[in-house]
Amino acid sequence: MSVQTLYTAATGMNALETKLDVIANNMANINTTAFKKDRANFQDLFYRQIRLPGALDTDGSITSTGIEMGLGTRVSSTQTNYGQGAMQTTNNPLDVAIEGNGFFRVLDPNGNTLYTRSGNFGLNANNQMVLGSAQHGWILADSITIPQEATNVVITQDGQVQYSTAQNTNLQTAGQLQVTTFLNPDGLLKLGDNLYKQTDASGQPTDQNPGQQQAGIMRQGSLESSNVEPVQELIDLITTQRAFELNSQVVQAGDQIMQVAANLRRF
Repeated sequence: MSVQTLYTAATGMNALETKLDVIANNMANINTTAFKKDRANFQDLFYRQIRLPGALDTDGSITSTGIEMGLGTRVSSTQTNYGQGAMQTTNNPLDVAIEGNGFFRVLDPNGNTLYTRSGNFGLNANNQMVLGSAQHGWILADSITIPQEATNVVITQDGQVQYSTAQNTNLQTAGQLQVTTFLNPDGLLKLGDNLYKQTDASGQPTDQNPGQQQAGIMRQGSLESSNVEPVQELIDLITTQRAFELNSQVVQAGDQIMQVAANLRRF
């Protein structure tokens, strides 16, 4: 009936509105360091079964098909694309990008471990390496301290942080950067500030040196750009807008049918 048409089309408009929000967030973060774009996944709702497939017809024969009416759609999940973003050269010795899989580890003020792909690091008042993109300057979990007298900082592909001073030009080791991988990174909880938190869905973290097993390597003097593709997002934006308009036309058609039915009493 046309009343069901209104509700079914409304589910489509509601789901497409959520997809539009996802696209808007992707576009808003097109310049966010190491941002990973999201995708809205849809699934159809349950069906009203008028006649089940395989039922007997009036002649006693088994029907090959049934009569079922779908009741709309909904967003089942939002899935993150962890594809590699482009490398942006900054020539800042404390800027580090991960080429491949993995996350940096940082500590929040309560000592909890959080994860990030953003490698724009800096030094705090205690000469500790901290996450420069976070509002609170959270310390790296690897506990790396670079002396104030250091004149040169080198971060190797396998994560060794080394420095030299004016008095000693030989490289000295300040610490080891590690990367953390997850069996299911889609299960990580996004906290904002380029930070992620482990959940039961993500699985247990695996900490290892860069380049080992499935872990990525370090690129000093570079930052990973957002992996949002503007052209693809604009295409998705247009198709989403058109799909929303089509659903609104279905609502109008259902309303017109109900109006015709209501006016039958005049004839």
